[in-house]
Amino acid sequence: MLTKRIIACLDVRDGRVVKGIQFVDIIDAGDPAELAHRHAAGGADEIVLLDITATHEGRGTLLDTVRRTAATLFVPFTVGGGIRSAEDAAAVFHAGADKVSINSSAIARPALIGEIGGSFGAQAVIVAIDARRGPLGVEDAEVYVSGGRKPTGLNVVEWAREAEQRGAGEILLTSMNTDGMRNGFDCELTRAVSEAVQIPVIASGGAGSAAHFADVFKAGKADAALAASIFHFGITDSRALKAEVAAAGVPMRLPC
Repeated sequence: MLTKRIIACLDVRDGRVVKGIQFVDIIDAGDPAELAHRHAAGGADEIVLLDITATHEGRGTLLDTVRRTAATLFVPFTVGGGIRSAEDAAAVFHAGADKVSINSSAIARPALIGEIGGSFGAQAVIVAIDARRGPLGVEDAEVYVSGGRKPTGLNVVEWAREAEQRGAGEILLTSMNTDGMRNGFDCELTRAVSEAVQIPVIASGGAGSAAHFADVFKAGKADAALAASIFHFGITDSRALKAEVAAAGVPMRLPC
C-alpha cells in the first residue's frame, strides 16, 4: 500500500511567510528559508511555497526567495504563484523547484498545463484549486482565483477532471471554507475530487490535529495532506504527526 504524504506549506508575501484564516486576517509567520529547513528536518515529506500575491499583483514569482529556500532543502520542493507560461515555469525550476503549482493561469489558459507537462513531465505540474462551497455544498462548490478573491463560475469537480485530462500530475485542493480554522479538512469535498480523478489529490485547509489528517486520508481518500499553521506556530512537527497518524492505521513513511 502506498504511503500517504505530509506536506508543509509556506504562503509567502513580500518575502515573508504569512498565514491567514479563510484567506484573510494575515499574520507574519517567519522567514521562508528558515521555516522550510525546519519543517523538512522535522519530517515533512515535501515543502510547498506559494507566492500568494504574485497573480493579484500581476508579477512573476519571487525567484530570489525560491533560490534561498531551495538551497536549504533535501525534500521535494513545489513553488506556485505568478507562473503564467512554460518560460516562467522554467525559471522556477532553474531556481531550485522540483514541481510547479498553477492556479489562476491554468484557468485563464488551460493549455498551459500541457505545455509545462510537455517540457518537464506531468509529475512536475500541480494544478491548485481554491474551492468554496455553495448553498448546496459539494455539489456546487466553485473554483476561485487570484488568491481566493475572484469566483470563476467553474465547478470544482468538473475542473479537476479537465485538469487531469490536460496533463496535470496532481491536484492541490484547498477548501476556503475550512482554511486556517484548524477544525479539520473538508473530507466530503476532498473525497468527491479524489473519486473523480486518477491522479493524486493533496488536501489543504483546516488541519488542526493528527486526527484531522487521519480523517482526510481515510474518509477523504486524499493521497497527501498539506498544512501550515500547526507547523509554523509550534503545535506539532511532521515527525510527531506522522507517528500519531500511523497509529491510527494510515500508512506513513516514518522518519528515522
